[in-house]
Amino acid sequence: MDSAAGEFNVSVTNEEVVAAVLPTQEHWLPLSNLDLLLPPVDVGVFFCYKNNNTMVMNSFASMVGCLKKSLSQALVSYYAFAGEVVANTAGEPELLCNNRGVDFVEAVADIELQCLNLFNPDVSIEGKLVPKKKRGVFVVQATSLKCGGIVVGCTFDHRIADAYSANMFLVSWANMAQPTRPKPKQPCFRRSILSPRRPGFIHPSLHNMYIPISKLPPPAATTTPLLSRIYYVTAKQLQHMQSLATDNGATKRTKLESFSAFLWKMVARAASTDIKGKKVVAKMGIVVDGRKRLADSGGSSCDGEKEKKSLMNSYFGNVLSIPFGQKLVEELVEKPLWWVANVVHEFLEVAVTEEHFLGLIDWVEAHRPVPGLAKIYCHGAEEGPAFVISSGQRFPEEKVDFGWGKAVFGSYHFPWGGNAGYVMPMPSPLVNGDWVVYMHLVKEQLHTIESEASHFFMPLTWEYLNQ
Repeated sequence: MDSAAGEFNVSVTNEEVVAAVLPTQEHWLPLSNLDLLLPPVDVGVFFCYKNNNTMVMNSFASMVGCLKKSLSQALVSYYAFAGEVVANTAGEPELLCNNRGVDFVEAVADIELQCLNLFNPDVSIEGKLVPKKKRGVFVVQATSLKCGGIVVGCTFDHRIADAYSANMFLVSWANMAQPTRPKPKQPCFRRSILSPRRPGFIHPSLHNMYIPISKLPPPAATTTPLLSRIYYVTAKQLQHMQSLATDNGATKRTKLESFSAFLWKMVARAASTDIKGKKVVAKMGIVVDGRKRLADSGGSSCDGEKEKKSLMNSYFGNVLSIPFGQKLVEELVEKPLWWVANVVHEFLEVAVTEEHFLGLIDWVEAHRPVPGLAKIYCHGAEEGPAFVISSGQRFPEEKVDFGWGKAVFGSYHFPWGGNAGYVMPMPSPLVNGDWVVYMHLVKEQLHTIESEASHFFMPLTWEYLNQ
């Protein structure tokens, strides 16, 4: 068996449910209007730990015991992850906080950590090291490797938490495993801070970004399968992208704006090889976190502003919007990178305000109980390429230490199954300014990236991580 190519076996050795260490009183937690914008999709994340001196002193069974104990303690505060989603009388999803617990899977894989094909998570991670969620909101899998290393994989319901919320929980869980660590941040579940206004006000731009699912066009007859890959981009290349994305005398574009513009051009270039004279549009969306934007929207007093900021910083749930741009493929290919970066900056500006998020909450309220969806996700394969970039710069890789050392690698894993692609850049575990980039795109787009921008996007290898 060629394990280096990702062909290895994973055997489940035990499955059980881990609940909060103290039973919580059953109650209902409504989803916020921003939660209701999310379809029922699951997000995966995994962390790889190398066999070191601390691990030698601990058996896999003792490490699993530590994970379960600290998980049950973390679920006391993060009780939402121990509940289950059910439909209320209006047919909308709601969270039943009944402490049903978290499914916990123990597994063994006949592969060494250094042989895991991180570049191609479709063969090494998907269906093997990140568990499928069958019940509840959150599921964990701990996998023992031949070398004595361990992989901790998790999957959670995106309707209940965004990446910011999941990161808070992961850090809290790891801190619980080490009592000497600082007291973890307590989550805020106060849905009233995201209540709609009376009367509401909806900016016209929101009608261009979101759509009630009752008005969705028929799905495409055929869909193109998407593939997952993980690359790394060096700090030097990021700086080069940034310089190319800044016009002479113009305001310097951020790394994320520059990276997004570059990737948009690559996706458009892939589409340009097969448009045959047709006017094809390429769409790109960027996920914006509204916590910072909403932090100043409550209370006129200084104390009120401080309280709102504190609540938003610890708010557990979805506080996201996805502005997007659309341009003709030939235009994106022919224009310089700084021009594309300006387009990115312009469509982002619409969504980085307090009013945008307050208006989005009002937009959802105006259409309930009909769910809404970001328009960037609503397209057929014949409409041209579309993808979303979600910044993972807050990915807490260094902080998810359960007592046997920091993870040598970690990544989000989101082959979500839709027609639109998904990209998440995260900081490199080497903490050197490089980025690790998870991509879920169609084969032709990945081929274009690898053939025409190989000096920017390099396949992630253990040689890179071990340098």
